[in-house]
Amino acid sequence: MAANAITLFRLLITFVVIAIFNQQEYIDIVCIVTIVIIFYLDSVDGIVARKRNETTAFGAVFDIAVDRIVEIVFWIYFSVIVEVIPIWMPMVVITRGILTDSVRSMAMQDDKTPFEMMTIPWTRALTSSRFSRGFYGGIKLITFVLLPILSFLTQYYPTTPIIPTFSLVTIIFAYSTVVVCLIRGFPVFVDGWKYINANQ
Repeated sequence: MAANAITLFRLLITFVVIAIFNQQEYIDIVCIVTIVIIFYLDSVDGIVARKRNETTAFGAVFDIAVDRIVEIVFWIYFSVIVEVIPIWMPMVVITRGILTDSVRSMAMQDDKTPFEMMTIPWTRALTSSRFSRGFYGGIKLITFVLLPILSFLTQYYPTTPIIPTFSLVTIIFAYSTVVVCLIRGFPVFVDGWKYINANQ
């Protein structure tokens, strides 16, 4: 299916970016542009699936799994390798992802996709509404573009006077992304509590 192919492509080029970033100035510019494409395609795969009437439980789970991998890879890379954000950020995001995906896997046993399991209006609005998903996708895009640009400036133009201000803005967006990630994770436990109880 076309949507799953787009999702898989996003995953593959993520690893390519990580493999070649921080090697050479012009390659890094291409990598930053590619990161924009990776996060843009996150919205495209869902649109393609709906337009082609190819929405499936596998596609929904695969999309979330790839989203999770892409995020974690970038969080770890910019924390551990490039060291522009603190290590606790990827730890928090990974922990949240594992916990919410565990609850979602229980819902899958009742044939509920990750978004179908959200039945309370406010939890659905926070996790599966187009606004919520678009807002989170947008803030992630900004964060994961600012981080490599900060790394780029620090490595190739260390005396640039805007670096301290740019660094502050980047950190603010990184913190904001983690906060939104946690806020969007909480409703999964509210709606998923019945599945947790049923599996105790």
